[in-house]
Amino acid sequence: MKKTFILPALFSALLFTSAYGQTADTARMAKELKQLNYLREDWANLKRFEKENAAVQPPAKGEDRVVFMGNSITQGWSDKDPEFFKGKPYINRGIGGQTTPQMLLRFRPDVINLKPKVVVILAGTNDIAGNTGPTSEETIVGNIQSMALLAQHYGIKVVLSSILPVYDYPWRRGLNPVPKIASVNKSLKEFAAANKMVYLDYFTPMVDEQQGLKKELTYDGVHPNEAGYKVMEPLAEAAIKAALKKK
Repeated sequence: MKKTFILPALFSALLFTSAYGQTADTARMAKELKQLNYLREDWANLKRFEKENAAVQPPAKGEDRVVFMGNSITQGWSDKDPEFFKGKPYINRGIGGQTTPQMLLRFRPDVINLKPKVVVILAGTNDIAGNTGPTSEETIVGNIQSMALLAQHYGIKVVLSSILPVYDYPWRRGLNPVPKIASVNKSLKEFAAANKMVYLDYFTPMVDEQQGLKKELTYDGVHPNEAGYKVMEPLAEAAIKAALKKK
């Protein structure tokens, strides 16, 4: 019932404040309204890559296609260092702000249907930040495991990435994510070992003394800058090679 009244209330507030000029509050409410509409109409953002996916051709003979599934860290990779993807059979399917249930819903169109040999899954930090509500560590790990097992079922090799270090989320301070990240990463590493998957440890080479991202590798404490991606790239390449060798 609450959803029934949220949108009309926001519309009324926007109409009232527009008479007095565009204020910071008006802009905030407009952003919230846009987000509510987006969540109502396409919660998992299934349409984001609809056209791009339709244009993807079947893999060529001998092609080692790789899909990178993730959130803004994966999405931003193509922006910060596009050379990493150029001339390679790599497909970026990262969407900023997404959590693991959203990724799980779009895993079929954005990964399975593209018929890669390998999927690199990097997920979980936005769940810990509470982007789509409170989520337990068990649920986060379970959603990632579900994606990985789906991939295996369709003959896709799996690379499970650790969550990157975060000391504090700038958009939601005070959550103390450090122990949660450590716990999820431990579970993912154990699951990968038990299921013949590759565990990709970004955490260890990127962590500082506070258990956050090294300052020289990030611009906000969560997302890598170009230097951060340069640390991640050889690790990802090695993990992909290891996954391709697995039987």
